[in-house]
Amino acid sequence: MLRAWRIVKRRHAGGAFDGEGARLYGGRWNSPGVPVVYVAESRALAALEILAGLQSRATLDAYVLIEVHFAEALVEDLRPDSIPDGWRTSPPRPETQAIGDRWVREARSPVLRIPSVLIPAESNFVLNPAHPGFGTIEIQDPTSFEFDPRLTGSPRFTS
Repeated sequence: MLRAWRIVKRRHAGGAFDGEGARLYGGRWNSPGVPVVYVAESRALAALEILAGLQSRATLDAYVLIEVHFAEALVEDLRPDSIPDGWRTSPPRPETQAIGDRWVREARSPVLRIPSVLIPAESNFVLNPAHPGFGTIEIQDPTSFEFDPRLTGSPRFTS
């Protein structure tokens, strides 16, 4: 059984696995209009992903961590030779979004393993909430998550 993690604002925890945020705004591996859920292979990578996209450090005390479990058999690995050049650029390129869109449309698996933009040797996972096998993914209850004040620049930290 594989484990992965998602960090979300506490107020969004109830819908953290409906894919609505990614459907509205798109992501690296999906276009707007395509609902998916992004999770990371470790708590640390999930935290880095939040920090990389952070708009305001003032909200960092409002997050929860949600652990998920799924069988390796549910996972499709993105082939390295199918990743286009420049896949790490920001904003995401339409070519990378098309890969995820096609994966969702073809319903090939409920989970797609992809490289992390932040640390390409590590993995994130894209979950397809519309896939018939999505219901076999075990979603745990949210738990509090606190970012270390040294990461947030918080005045609470003293050395």
